[in-house]
Amino acid sequence: MQSSFEAAPLVSFPQFLAFCEQLVAEGRTSGPTQSEFLIFFTKLNYQRMVRWNRTAVVLPETLLALQQAPAQHWFVITEAWCGDSAQNLPLIAKMAEAAGEHITLRILLRDTHPELIDAYLTNGSRSIPKLVSFDAASGTELFSWGPRPHSANALYQDWKKDPAGRDFEAFEKELHTWYAHNKGQEMQAELTQLLMGSKTV
Repeated sequence: MQSSFEAAPLVSFPQFLAFCEQLVAEGRTSGPTQSEFLIFFTKLNYQRMVRWNRTAVVLPETLLALQQAPAQHWFVITEAWCGDSAQNLPLIAKMAEAAGEHITLRILLRDTHPELIDAYLTNGSRSIPKLVSFDAASGTELFSWGPRPHSANALYQDWKKDPAGRDFEAFEKELHTWYAHNKGQEMQAELTQLLMGSKTV
């Protein structure tokens, strides 16, 4: 399966950030659907990524797990308009950077490669971002994560089940307020557990 990812056009996080900056400058978004709604969120999410890229900090226990796990290739499936990606991808990139050459990170667009995301559906949905990790030596898949931390996903599922008068805009503010308060701690805790599970003995 790793070969399927490697066959796709892949970019680094700095390249993805530059790509999003270009989209904002041109008033566009990624993917085939160009709507005012998605273009608005592309601009907002670019600002979020720039902020998180500046402020995100890798926790000591996460760094230790990164260093003790086998060398890995990380692939993140996403799109520029995805709010959950804007909150999580910069920290994933910080983690890969902190691990040095131990972990490589590459990003690809969901709608350009539907066959890849279709192998990692969330409750039948092409939810993003989706992080997939492979052992660098053997190419064996180690784990996948996404599209959001458990508590954030619980908020989303609660809203879908019972909006309680909240439209998407109101829910979106609630969700991103949770992200702002959590500061990536839950996502790091979840990935730390996955990394520990992939640890060689």
